[in-house]
This record gives sequence, structure tokens and C-alpha cells, in this order.
Amino acid sequence: MGDKQEARLKARELVNEALQRGETTSWFDQLYRSAAGNDEAIPWADMVVNRQLAGWFDKHHPQGAGQRTLVVGCGLGDDAEYLASKDFDVVAFDISETAINWCKHRFPDTQVQYVTADLFKTPATWNGVFDFVVEVYTLQALPASVRPQAIQQIAGYVAPRGSLLIICRGREEADPPGNMPWPLTRAELDSFQQYGLKEVQFEDYPDHSEPSVRRFRALYQR
Repeated sequence: MGDKQEARLKARELVNEALQRGETTSWFDQLYRSAAGNDEAIPWADMVVNRQLAGWFDKHHPQGAGQRTLVVGCGLGDDAEYLASKDFDVVAFDISETAINWCKHRFPDTQVQYVTADLFKTPATWNGVFDFVVEVYTLQALPASVRPQAIQQIAGYVAPRGSLLIICRGREEADPPGNMPWPLTRAELDSFQQYGLKEVQFEDYPDHSEPSVRRFRALYQR
């Protein structure tokens, strides 16, 4: 069994324990703390920009031009640093203080503003102020019971005429939800449009990893 597979099993164990305690997000910092600086113990940490995000940029060539940008659930910071390199003015947050400190250690000269924050309790000053919001693989790590609240919260960050990019695992409504990371349905993503956003791009495609994974990649605008 590879290190990343072991890391995923450890994460699922922590998730199940947290859910039994009636908690949904406490396990994130537990996972980062238990990793003790070993990125192989973090199942989603590739230590490079997410290739689904980079692939979208290669396809659509958006320009940063100082746009105020928010990265939701930034993990170890590679996506945030990539966006900063594209001339976006980036705020990146994660619920795990350990992860945020890890980012600051990895990128001591960063232009990114790294913040420890809970998605469900972020500053009111973030509401409606970001020109570009990026969420990669965070919703799929949250149980279905809290996703509607998370979706509403994420939608609320988007400024007038701003954009939101979502990248996640995808499934059909009739498919079993499986284990964490839990794939989202098209209906779940469509609910972003309840909050003043309009879908302008939607991709449903296989990520030819090993094993292959179905991905959804969607862009919304206010």
C-alpha cells in the first residue's frame, strides 16, 4: 500500500471518529498535526499546484491583474502560490492552524495572505468582496449534512461581477456517496445558483489518474 493510500485511510478514520462525536471539521487539524511535517501523510498534498486547476488556466488563460482572490481550504498552499504567480492578490485560508503555519514555513517570502479560519465562521468583511473565489476539493471532504451551508458561505464571498471556480469529484444522484472524499452531484453544484450566481462553464470529465476519477469543474459568475 502506498503512502498516500495509507494517508487516505488515516483521514477516513479521523473523519469517522469526528462524526461519531458530532463534529464535522475538527479532524482536519488533527490530520495535519499527526503528519508532523511529513507531506506524504496528507492525502491531497501533492506539493505542486493541483493539475485540475492548472489545466483550467491552460485552457482559459484568465488574467490576474491584481484581482482580489480567495482560496478556500488552502491546505499546504500550492494553489494559492500558483494564483499569486499569475498576478492575483490572494487571501488563502484553512481551518487548520497547523496547515497555515506549514504554508508560511514553506513560502517565507510569499505574497499570499495566509489566514487560519473556519469556513462556517469567516470574517463578515469577506462577504461579497472577492473578484475570484477558488474551491478545490474542500466541499468533497465535508459530509452532505453541512454542504448546503458551505455552498451558501462560499457563494457569499463572490463580489459583484466576480467569479467562482469549483473543482471536485462528481457522481450521479443515484450513485452511492462512498467514502470521504465524497463526490458531489450536479444538483449540489446547481445550488450555487440560488445565491445570485450564474453557471457559465461546466465540465464533467474523467481524470485519468490511477484509478480514474470522475471530476466536475464549474465556473460561476455574479
